[in-house]
Amino acid sequence: MFNAIGRIFRTPDLRRKLGFTLGIVALFRLGSFIPAPFVDFSNVQACLAASQGAAGLYELVNLFSGGALLQLSIFALGIMPYITASIIVQLLRVVIPHFETLYKEGQAGQARLTQYTRYLTIALGVLQSTTLITVARSGALFPSGAPECAQLITNDAWYAILLMVITMTAGTGLIMWMGELITERGIGNGMSLLIFTSIAATFPGSLWAIAQSRGLDVFFLVLAVGLLIVVAVVFVEQSQRRIPVQYAKRMVGRRTYGGNNTYIPIKVNMAGVVPVIFASSLLYLPALIAQFNQPAAGEDPQPWVVWITNYLTQGDHPLYMLLYFLLIVGFTYFYVAITFNPDEVAENMKKYGGFIPGIRAGRPTAEYLDYVLTRVTLPGSLYLGLVALIPLIALGLVGANANFPFGGASILIIVGVGLETVKQIDAQLQQRHYEGLLR
Repeated sequence: MFNAIGRIFRTPDLRRKLGFTLGIVALFRLGSFIPAPFVDFSNVQACLAASQGAAGLYELVNLFSGGALLQLSIFALGIMPYITASIIVQLLRVVIPHFETLYKEGQAGQARLTQYTRYLTIALGVLQSTTLITVARSGALFPSGAPECAQLITNDAWYAILLMVITMTAGTGLIMWMGELITERGIGNGMSLLIFTSIAATFPGSLWAIAQSRGLDVFFLVLAVGLLIVVAVVFVEQSQRRIPVQYAKRMVGRRTYGGNNTYIPIKVNMAGVVPVIFASSLLYLPALIAQFNQPAAGEDPQPWVVWITNYLTQGDHPLYMLLYFLLIVGFTYFYVAITFNPDEVAENMKKYGGFIPGIRAGRPTAEYLDYVLTRVTLPGSLYLGLVALIPLIALGLVGANANFPFGGASILIIVGVGLETVKQIDAQLQQRHYEGLLR
């Protein structure tokens, strides 16, 4: 292993790519600590200390920004607008035929879809930065209710608010550009690595908070459980059902093509982390609506606001956990259905002379693929739901804060991006040496 790492730094091209990636990551983390204009940095830090790192309704966005959201930095929005835009463009392929046509056009169509994603990212950046500044001005950004939290912005003039919106939106555009630079000149997928960096940056603080609040015995117990969770997640993420496919021999001129055997890999978790993000966002909506309908001083809250506050904002409540689990299962089936089309796969196999042994080409092949996909997605959806519930269970059992590191979207992204990056480094090593990073 250490010899392989040594070969990485002895290979000039790979060393240059790795250094470029680490440099961009360092700039990304630096921007997460630079406050936006007209933000009172001392009051923000005081509110963070009073809230003990709890992010309330904004936990998911704060997670993907590496803690920059609650610090109101120039990179406060993080990579979340780009993630949302990418998911929206992907979903629009089902609704808008033009998007599906562009997707099938190859590299030129993909470039046009990427351009649409960039425009939508900037639009979402403007919308989310405006919402964040409005919430910060109202004093509702932090759940502690400390007096400093009502004075986070030093200037309420229209030009100051406009400058803050432009700065945060420009920060989102800069992050998007840095991610594309990593993809082009560095190692791995740039956007995924920036998300990886944001999440990994919160691990030391979360673990230290557990050690301070619960003691070293619980701290080491959490580390042991976290290691087991990582091993289990790696095992499931690498698991797949391989459907054998044979291609018939055909003559083109004087040459024979086909006649080889291959397989269609259907992963247990084909949806990735998207269902967790969907379910979290959907459950945040009622709580966000209730937060903006709080009663005035001396008035009683409305019954529906009280019900949402009691049942849909407490992560350790059984009803919240049940709804969260069921939403993840449902969104997993929904997302797999729109990303893997059995009819299209069966048609492409038939076009190139491929068939599944024992299954007729055409419609029977599509039905068989749909049957296998449905059966494989069931354990995958249950697995996603259980992993997503780990932080909520820890909140009730261990007494840790809501940012329990080993579970939910964080562990899925950390493991997925880590595996993909290691595979890319291994592939580049094997191009130059007989041995790769992994043996």
